[in-house]
Amino acid sequence: MGISSRVVVRCAEPRDLEWCVAEDPLANEMLMREKIMKDEIFLAELDGEPIGYLRLEFLWSRVPYIGLIFVEEKYQHEGIGRLLLDYLESHLRENGYDIVLSSSQMDEPDTQAWHRAVGFEECGILLGVNESGVGEVFFRKPLWSVS
Repeated sequence: MGISSRVVVRCAEPRDLEWCVAEDPLANEMLMREKIMKDEIFLAELDGEPIGYLRLEFLWSRVPYIGLIFVEEKYQHEGIGRLLLDYLESHLRENGYDIVLSSSQMDEPDTQAWHRAVGFEECGILLGVNESGVGEVFFRKPLWSVS
């Protein structure tokens, strides 16, 4: 059995605040506290310790967007990111959403390949939006399957 079979994914709780702030380079304590209270932060835990993180954002206050997905390096390529995504998708469906967006910098081919491997489709590019002018590739994924 792989590590992923021992991982628990859940919504972050106030007790997770310090770890979340430490792992997210764009977060501050006030923002993170608010997102935790809104169930917009998701954690993957192994033996009770956080090893992965997903931050949900909303574009135009209504379109779910993965702002950040992070898995500790020693646990990458073990299916943890997929577990976080599966949990998020279920959470969004339960709350009436039918699509989720995500993105990757244009110079991150491995991240783009992961998005495609888990069912995202490319839907656009914004040029020059990141540091040093790197563009961002956007992806969309429907939250329902076609039978």
